[in-house]
Amino acid sequence: MVEFSVRTRGVRKTFGTHTAVSDFDLEVPAGTIYGLLGPNGSGKTTMIRMIMGILLPDQGEIELFGTPPDFRSRSRIGYLPEERGVYEKMRVLDQLAFLGEIRGIERGVARVRAGEWLERLGLGAWVDRKVEDLSKGMQQKVQFIGTVLHDPDLMILDEPFSGLDPINQEVLESIVREEQQRGKTILFSTHLMEQAERLCERVCLISNAKKVLDGDLRALRRQERTGMVALEFDGEDEWLDAPWIRHITPAGDAVHVTLEDGTEPSRLMAAALQAGVELRRFELVEPSLREIFVRHAGAPPGDESASLGVAS
Repeated sequence: MVEFSVRTRGVRKTFGTHTAVSDFDLEVPAGTIYGLLGPNGSGKTTMIRMIMGILLPDQGEIELFGTPPDFRSRSRIGYLPEERGVYEKMRVLDQLAFLGEIRGIERGVARVRAGEWLERLGLGAWVDRKVEDLSKGMQQKVQFIGTVLHDPDLMILDEPFSGLDPINQEVLESIVREEQQRGKTILFSTHLMEQAERLCERVCLISNAKKVLDGDLRALRRQERTGMVALEFDGEDEWLDAPWIRHITPAGDAVHVTLEDGTEPSRLMAAALQAGVELRRFELVEPSLREIFVRHAGAPPGDESASLGVAS
């Protein structure tokens, strides 16, 4: 039986006449990396705040670890909010020890754990410096340490990679993977689709306050195939002039062949063998998360690349 770290049913939240989240069902299996994806303003942060109890839903139900939320279940969560907040006048190690004590960790233990994490994230030389002396990226890493210091079973991270340079993004991604390998559940929101493709096992796509689709990422990409095959071959290309081929697009050393609806890729393979060409690549092309999102929800208004996470 599948255990869920987070489950919501029919959750709805409005602010005046604005609907922020509409009839939202969500299931986050324990031990997975789960991405809550969508453009800025789609409802991701509101959903997370309701899971955390910061906001109350107007209707619907929320469960944490199979039970209604309470202090005990929420104490098993490490939450990194979208808004970055640190005590700038405190020293780095003192701040983390304080945050650990709030989470029920004995102060000495908290200081040891904090020191280990600071070393791990390249901040060991800054333990006695005031937080205000750190760069914004370094402060963000300190806040992340405060999120995981009590070794939570569920990490909820709201846009955790925003503002980090590529190197520190990779560091944080590797930690997320390691925590998942330890059996932890990670639920994070992002508008960066490429990042989600690298990290997530399961995703939920949100647009205009509603869930567009969700499920296992690999299964979704297989499900959303459009009959495109990437080919690399040596030989003539006249054999590609067939009525069951919709169009052909050059793609570097390859060509992308889009088949007519109902045409199996095996027919293309058979045609290549019959033509006597030497195939170097024959690959079913799966759509990107961005392509899937646009297909189901349309492109958001304004700058599409920025909104849907083509990283700059």
